[in-house]
Amino acid sequence: MAGADEAGRGPLAGPVVAAAVIMKRTFAEGEEHGLLAGLTDSKRLSEKRRESFFDLLQEAPDVRIGVGVADVGEIDELNILGATRAAICRAISDLVFLPDHVLLDGLPMDGLPVRSTAIVKGDSRSLSIAAASVIAKVTRDARMRELHGEYPEYGFAKHKGYGSRAHIQALFEHGPCPAHRRSFRPVREAENIRRRTGAE
Repeated sequence: MAGADEAGRGPLAGPVVAAAVIMKRTFAEGEEHGLLAGLTDSKRLSEKRRESFFDLLQEAPDVRIGVGVADVGEIDELNILGATRAAICRAISDLVFLPDHVLLDGLPMDGLPVRSTAIVKGDSRSLSIAAASVIAKVTRDARMRELHGEYPEYGFAKHKGYGSRAHIQALFEHGPCPAHRRSFRPVREAENIRRRTGAE
C-alpha cells in the first residue's frame, strides 16, 4: 500500500515538502498494533513522538520512502496548489519503484504519475498516509531549523514559518527575507507597508 501527504501549505515562509511511503501490506497490518501503534496525522502528534515514528519508518525494512520539495520560488510562480502537486509528484518519483496506486490525504489531485484516490482526513485513516505525513512534517521542520540559522531574526525554528504574531511582527520589523513567500498576502502587505513608510 502507498500513501502520500505534504507539509507546509499554509506557512508564510519555507518550502512545501511532500512524502510518499510504500508499506508491505503484511507489515502495515502487523504494525497497527506494534511499534507504529498510534501513528496518525502528524499534527496530532508531539514533536518527540513524530521524530520517534520518523526514525522507526526510516529503519523499517518493509517501508520505502520518497521525498519531494518545492521551494519558495516555485510556490510564488506556480501558486501553492501547483507547487504542492510538483512536490508530491517528486516524492512519488523518488520511490525505489512506482506504485500502481497511491492514497492521498484530502482532495483529489490531477497530474500525478500514478493513479490515486483521495481520502478526507486520510492521515488519520490510512497508516501509509499517516507515515507520509510524519516524514513530510519532520523533514520540513528540519529545513526550517536550517533557515533559522540563516535568518534568526524571524524565529523560524519556533513557528516553522507559520503566521504567528511574533512572525508577523518580525516581517514588519525586518521585511521579507529570501525564504518568504511573496505571493502570500501577509508577506506582500508587510513589504508594501514598509515601502510606504520608508522603512526599507
